[in-house]
Amino acid sequence: MRFCFSYTKFSLNVTALIVSIFLYVLLSFSTVDCINSVNTTIKADYTNTNEYILEEKENKSIYKWELEIPKIELYAQIEEGTSDEILNKYIGHFENTNKSSGNIALAAHNRGYEVNYFSRLKELEIGDEVIYTINNLVRTYQISSKNIIKDTDVEVLEETDENILTLITCVENKPSLRRCLIAKEIKDKEG
Repeated sequence: MRFCFSYTKFSLNVTALIVSIFLYVLLSFSTVDCINSVNTTIKADYTNTNEYILEEKENKSIYKWELEIPKIELYAQIEEGTSDEILNKYIGHFENTNKSSGNIALAAHNRGYEVNYFSRLKELEIGDEVIYTINNLVRTYQISSKNIIKDTDVEVLEETDENILTLITCVENKPSLRRCLIAKEIKDKEG
């Protein structure tokens, strides 16, 4: 009796399927082992999650950094930098300006993004309040000027002796222009 094995399309597909399942299972176990080893390392370094969070906070010099503008119902966190990654989540701080005194310059999107914190900036008027918080320092400012500037006008970022906030955003449909509001610190009435 002669034994003849013929390869049919069906038998080839079944064989390919079995080999694929075998490889998938084999790779899945290796990936899980790799992930488990990384998790074990992390757990060994930080056995207490709260300890890890505390260490992260200690490494950051700023715990609370916020801007509030009551008139336009704005309350948002500030982060260092004005990159797309920052502005897509936060109000950005121009790195070459101060954080607690002098000229503090901030930027945010006003439309077309998931987060548009400065969308209602154009509604502000002279005298409207802006509250700036960094850690335990809370300062109240009043809008003192509203201007449209060129995107190349960097003098608005220059240092000042007076405590001011410079708020900058784009102007709708005019890519080379920026809306720039200046807010001056409100001095104590007694001082």
